[in-house]
Order: sequence, then C-alpha cells, then structure tokens
Amino acid sequence: MTETVPRPTLEAVAARAGVSRATVSRVVNGSDGVREPLAERVRRAVDELGYVPNQAARSLVTKRHDAIAVIVAEPETRVFADPFFARQLRGISKELTAHDNQLVLLLTEDRDDHARVGRYLAGGHVDGALVFSLHIDDPLPELIRRAGLPTVFGGRPDSDGGRDGVVYVDSDNRGGARDAVRHLLGLGRRRIAHITGALDQTSGVDRLDGFRDVRVDTDPGLVVEGDFTAASGERAMRELLGRRPDLDAVFAANDLTAAGALRVLREHGRRVPDDVAVVGFDDMQPIAEQTEPPLTTVRQDIEGMGRLMARLLLRDLDRPATADEDTGVMPSSVVLPTTLVRRASA
Repeated sequence: MTETVPRPTLEAVAARAGVSRATVSRVVNGSDGVREPLAERVRRAVDELGYVPNQAARSLVTKRHDAIAVIVAEPETRVFADPFFARQLRGISKELTAHDNQLVLLLTEDRDDHARVGRYLAGGHVDGALVFSLHIDDPLPELIRRAGLPTVFGGRPDSDGGRDGVVYVDSDNRGGARDAVRHLLGLGRRRIAHITGALDQTSGVDRLDGFRDVRVDTDPGLVVEGDFTAASGERAMRELLGRRPDLDAVFAANDLTAAGALRVLREHGRRVPDDVAVVGFDDMQPIAEQTEPPLTTVRQDIEGMGRLMARLLLRDLDRPATADEDTGVMPSSVVLPTTLVRRASA
C-alpha cells in the first residue's frame, strides 16, 4: 500500500518562515503590504516545502482563475492539419506560460459548439478570451460580449476595432497583397491570377482587395475563390488553366493554397517560374521552403501575433478597475507589417 504524503499547508509555510498565516497568504496571492525581507523568507519556505496554493481558495482572494480561453472558430480537423494554427497557438502558449496562466482550448464547428462555448464562458471558469479565425456573421463575439469577458481577437473581426472596445491583432493583409502583385508586375507578368482565401473571413477579403488595388481592371476570369486549403488551390488552379491557359502568374491567398496550385501546374507541364510565377502569403515554414520550387511569399509574424494577443489581454486583466479608458492604459488594436520573401517561384 502506498502511503499518501500530506500536502504542505499555509500554516506549515508560516511556521517555517516564522511569520503569520495572513502574511503567507498575502505573499502567495501577490498582494502588497509585505516587506521584502519577510516576503523573501516566505518564498524560500514555499520552495523548501514544495507548497502549491489551492487554486480554488486563491481564486476567492484574487478573483482570478489564471486561465485563458483560446477559441478557434474552426473544426478540429482543420486546426490540427493547418500549421498556421499550430504556430499561432504556440505564440499564445509561450506568453501565457511566461505569466503562469493556463491555456484552455475551445474549438467551434457548428451551432451546438457555439452554445457549449457560450455556456462555458458565462460560467466564470476563465479570466478572458483569445479568439481567432472568425468568420463573418459568427455568433462568437456576441456570446463573449454577453459573458462580459475581456477579449482580444486574432485578425480583424467583421466590425470596426475602434467601436465597443473591440481589440484585435492583425497583419497588413491588404498591403501585403499589394506588395505581392507589384512584385509580379515588376517581373514583367501581366496576366496575373488570384486564388482567394475564404471570403467569409476578413483576411481573405483584405487580400482580394489588395490584389484589386493594383489590378484595378483585372479580368474577372482570373479570380477564383478558395478557402485557404491546399485542396482549394488545386481545384482553383485547374479552373484557371481551363479558363485562361495563357496566364503567366498566380498570387495565392496563402502558402497552402500556393502549394496546391504548384502541384497542378507541374501536372500540366507548366514550368515555375519560367511559364508561370507563383507567390503565396504567410511564409509558412517548412511549406514555403519545401515546395518545388521554393515559394516566394509574403511573410507575416504568426507566432508573434499570438504572443501579442496574449500580452494585450494580460495587460488588460492587470489594469486597475478604476483606470480611465482615456488614459491610454486600455489596449488598442495592432496591425503588424508584412514583408515579401523572395525565393525561386517568382
């Protein structure tokens, strides 16, 4: 029979440090009012005894759960297959871990999932929410608003980030798309096609708008809708070759789409970049480096976006409840720059 070793208590820590139980409680819960020499004695006793605070009791004192809901508005088959999500989650996880917060991952695929997530958020289990891959008219923002949770969105939601306290972190999707198309024009390409991303997401719309900013009078037959997947890149590329076999360049809305397009071009005997130049978006390594040929693409800092989302949320949670919103303490939305990374495909 295994003997259970009792967990160290606040009283045991207080006895080891030679202070009162109340002093230990203030130090453990991060409260002010304890002189540094005493606080150091408490921290040393905590380490020596291996004391772990009772989270439920600590939450009663701090009003914090030290847990953040990370909500991805996609089915699990998409989330675990697309490296974009892994990279953004890694950035979020690193930042939350550095601040001793737990990540609670929630995925939504249908209306039942939305209802489940809404109930969980309203139940007071987490301190805030990080949400990304939203689709236009998604009910999640309203569910979160009802729950009253501080929230940061990854990507511009289908609303004005300057209204109603909406905070988001995004990349310059429109500007990056313009850079991609201008690069193709600089190579002398004139029959430039675009395979879009999902047009029920603002990133897909913004990249299409950036393409049209540069190619104002483009042939509608040179634009085919995709959904950010390799399969949609293959389907769209076949459609484009059937419509406009004379095309000489493709701007794909992301690297997975571009990888699918490259496979179809190779099947049809089109040399890249000699016959058709291809540019993607994301700089999703190792995809962009392992396509044949390696992919010229627009780089966005996906992991950095995740870290910044978490940082803004934690900063908001640490903001004093009496802080005035006009003092600049409130977090504001951030749009990160993109850069063109040239490789062999264009």
